[in-house]
Amino acid sequence: MPASHATVSATDEGFLRGDGVFEVIRVYDGKPFALEAHLRRLERSASNLRLPLDLESVRAETARLLAQAGPGPDHDTLRIVVTRGGRRVLLTEPLTPGPERVRLSSVTYSPTRVLDGVKSLSYAANMLATRLARERGFDEALLVTPHGRVLEAPTSSLFWVKDGDLLTPPLSDHILASITRGLVIEVSGASERPCTLDDLGAADEAFLASTTREVQPVAQIDDHSFDAGGPVSAHVAAAVSERVRAQLAAGG
Repeated sequence: MPASHATVSATDEGFLRGDGVFEVIRVYDGKPFALEAHLRRLERSASNLRLPLDLESVRAETARLLAQAGPGPDHDTLRIVVTRGGRRVLLTEPLTPGPERVRLSSVTYSPTRVLDGVKSLSYAANMLATRLARERGFDEALLVTPHGRVLEAPTSSLFWVKDGDLLTPPLSDHILASITRGLVIEVSGASERPCTLDDLGAADEAFLASTTREVQPVAQIDDHSFDAGGPVSAHVAAAVSERVRAQLAAGG
């Protein structure tokens, strides 16, 4: 049915308390990329949240939905939601258009450590960070702890380049183990390193990586601007795109 016609009970604690898990999967010409990796993370998230999950039903429903939706711009992403009330909601969505190069505003943020390893429905803080950044005239937020450690964007991983080295904040700083982050590290050999805003101010390039963005160069962080056409960002973007298409051609 159309997603706008689907309903969730008003008593479902996924609705009342944000108690649930989700995944967003990129779909290319009707084919989901890294589906099994996303389903494994969904399973881990549910387990960490002590949330019952029928993964085989999710897998079967995913296949039926994508077969019915077919290819097309209205079906470029697949969202899977599992709620505490026992609801499974699967829907396809179009990609949200964005700028070629993104401008980031730092927003103070403290990770909720009890939710480490959980991609949960409790996303209000992330969404508020984005709104605060846009109120300042930027495109997106960059989450920074009260102690000055740079983490990630609300829905994306951060990478930066210094003297030819590609770097990203470590998972031990309580950031999401993004599937695209892992792919970037795999194709580029990027290293984990704690990051501050001063580090980014001295960086040569920076980019965001996520399921929906793939690789998106950063044009500005607060009052520091980056030159267009960063060679490392361009090389990584091409390598990620090539890997995605090769993996899809191989059936996954």
